[in-house]
Amino acid sequence: MPSPLTILIAEDNAADRLLLSTIVSRQGHRALTAANGLEAVSLFQQEQPQLVLMDALMPVMDGFEAARRIKQLAGEALVPIIFLTSLTENEALVRCLEAGGDDFLAKPYNRVILEAKIKALDRLRRLQDTVLQQRDLIARHNEHLVTEQRVAKAVFDKVAHSGCLSAPNIRYLQSPYALFNGDLLLAAYKPSGGMHVLLGDFTGHGLPAAIGAMPLAEVFYGMTAKGYAMADILREMNAKLKRILPVGVFCCATFLNLSFQRRMVEVWNGGLPDGYLRRAGSGERVPLVSRHLPLGVLEQSAFNAHFEAYPIETDDRIFLVSDGVLETRNDNDEVFGDQRLREVFDANGDGNRLFDEIQLALSAFRGHAQDDVSMIEVRMLDEVTERAKLAFTDSGHSSPLDWSASFEFRAQTLKRFNPLPFLLQLLLEVQGLRDQGGALYTVLAELYSNALEHGVLGLDSSLKRNAEGFARYYRERSERLAALEAGYVRFNLQLLPEGRGGRLIVKVQDSGKGFDLAGVLAGPTSMDSLCGRGLTLVSKLAAHCEPGEGGQGIHVEFRWPAQA
Repeated sequence: MPSPLTILIAEDNAADRLLLSTIVSRQGHRALTAANGLEAVSLFQQEQPQLVLMDALMPVMDGFEAARRIKQLAGEALVPIIFLTSLTENEALVRCLEAGGDDFLAKPYNRVILEAKIKALDRLRRLQDTVLQQRDLIARHNEHLVTEQRVAKAVFDKVAHSGCLSAPNIRYLQSPYALFNGDLLLAAYKPSGGMHVLLGDFTGHGLPAAIGAMPLAEVFYGMTAKGYAMADILREMNAKLKRILPVGVFCCATFLNLSFQRRMVEVWNGGLPDGYLRRAGSGERVPLVSRHLPLGVLEQSAFNAHFEAYPIETDDRIFLVSDGVLETRNDNDEVFGDQRLREVFDANGDGNRLFDEIQLALSAFRGHAQDDVSMIEVRMLDEVTERAKLAFTDSGHSSPLDWSASFEFRAQTLKRFNPLPFLLQLLLEVQGLRDQGGALYTVLAELYSNALEHGVLGLDSSLKRNAEGFARYYRERSERLAALEAGYVRFNLQLLPEGRGGRLIVKVQDSGKGFDLAGVLAGPTSMDSLCGRGLTLVSKLAAHCEPGEGGQGIHVEFRWPAQA
């Protein structure tokens, strides 16, 4: 049963006040009385009644003004006002409602009708209270969710953007459809030089679409920093997404492996719109077509990490877009589409302005995004001028600092397995070595190539004196490696603390006959030559470089100071 109400009765006639007060009290409600509008407003402020019976015509302040003030004082709360009036003209009755009245009761008063109106307006008042309470509850719940999402987004952004998106050869645009972006842009320098770039587009948008982005980014940055090849990273990302994402959720992606030294870009496109390679010299537009299913769809045994390779020159540009760009719609329900994008390419005369022209075309199209919108431009440079800082996904503080380990990679492993990422995975757990990650990778790569090609396979680097010899050298390398039945390459790693810093000693041996390291380092080396530069580079990058016992192998050393 509804609780009794406090009802304010504003009536200048004493007899009518008494009558109304008696009717209200007999219904179980509490009655407050006022002789004019001013008293009614004052009593309302003091007692906060739930319902008002208001005479329209009163001295000092009439009921119309009193009703307006009471409604203002009540704010969002619904305090029903029933006007008591002997007025019968339509205009007068309309004036009662315009002043804030919710109903009116004609004189002389009918007890039954008054009771029914009070009950009806009380139901309306209670409904309004329920609506306000639910609104406030929803607002508090929404504020809680938004706060949680903002915290999650801050973490997400730090993980997703911990690489080199700020590099001088990268420009990008991201416009999320919701607070969270279902599109993912990742870029990171490789220890060998060059960079990996990934544009991903998860199913849908908002938080559900972004949920797979953090594990994907962790795999991308962690494996890139430790020297893994693009194919290995793709396989691991696919396996992880397949394992954690529900059926029907996947990530369309384009992965770029950009090598400044080899002047080559390798492209894997799984489900994204065509990207484009724009040649700086001719303006030619080479499509980078999707040839694979998205990440997270196929089981690992069926996944295909095959990529396509393209030679690139200085100022050549690669453009990647998510489908949100092409699906942008204007007021006529037309999509921007691939044709309009190609027209912007064809009309462009200056590659430096192409990214801006695509943005202007999207803006001029006056489209409404149907999904997250992302676009990235990657430009080929002669060389990277900024320091290539590797992006790690852990602190490196938990690694032991006093240990040694030996690895021997034999014929069947050498034919099919590159041990460098395996070794870097171990060594770059050490925080002190991470600032030298690029140099460490280069040295290990040179030492391993020297041991495998010259020690195990017996190749002569003097073949690489010209382009024809270079091709012959690598043809023989492939043939000898495929036929390899015996031989080994050994790595001995020793990590020693030194004060608050440390040093790493790397000893590399192979099953070959050995060579004169001192003679190689003492001899003249032309940087224009296609051979003979590797060991000279090793001696410059490492803190110390010397031959192994009896000319067998090489010993190099890295040092690092105490970490701040």
